Amino acid sequence: MNSSPKIIKKKKHLEMALQNIPGHINPKVELEQYSTPSIIASDVLWNAFRLGDIKDKKVADLGCGTGIFAKGAAILGARLVWGMDKDREAIEKAREISKKMSLQDIITYTSLDIHNISRDLNNKFDTVIQNPPFGSQSRSKRGADRVFMEKSLELSPVVYSFHMAETENFLEKYWNKLGSIITHKFYYHFPLPQIYHFHKKELKDIEVIVLRVERNRN
Repeated sequence: MNSSPKIIKKKKHLEMALQNIPGHINPKVELEQYSTPSIIASDVLWNAFRLGDIKDKKVADLGCGTGIFAKGAAILGARLVWGMDKDREAIEKAREISKKMSLQDIITYTSLDIHNISRDLNNKFDTVIQNPPFGSQSRSKRGADRVFMEKSLELSPVVYSFHMAETENFLEKYWNKLGSIITHKFYYHFPLPQIYHFHKKELKDIEVIVLRVERNRN
């Protein structure tokens, strides 16, 4: 019998737990895969927890990778968690880690493209957390994060979403266009390691913004 996961009640303990979750084993440039550092993931999750968006809630982690947000939500007391990513390799790793952490009864993972999420899941979650592709590497990928923005609001009335900080003005207008309001903003220096051929520096920081968005109730 699997032991129940211990619910974490301190931010520093959350970060320590997330540090043990590996990032992408084989990051794919076409998916703009960058693993979220534990220090940033723990801060976003802790803010969501303090705002009442995690404990006893149904949480979705869109573009979950190896599931750092999904697992963080689970150990903060989420009732159930769903993680989805089109990268099958990442999903397999996410499942493996969840089992080691005794979280497999709380978290379900699905290998799925964001475009193919069933409408049956609309309004099935209380909170979405997502770090979508920024769509900055090629013209064909530009606007990739907009699909996540649109889909997330179909699934849940509350969304935490990562974006490039330089697009903040556009984001405010676009979220508003989607029938939502931005209630909170969190800013981070996001480190990008030298994992792709076009990276010229061993480590580069980019400015990112995480927005807490609520669907309008009118």
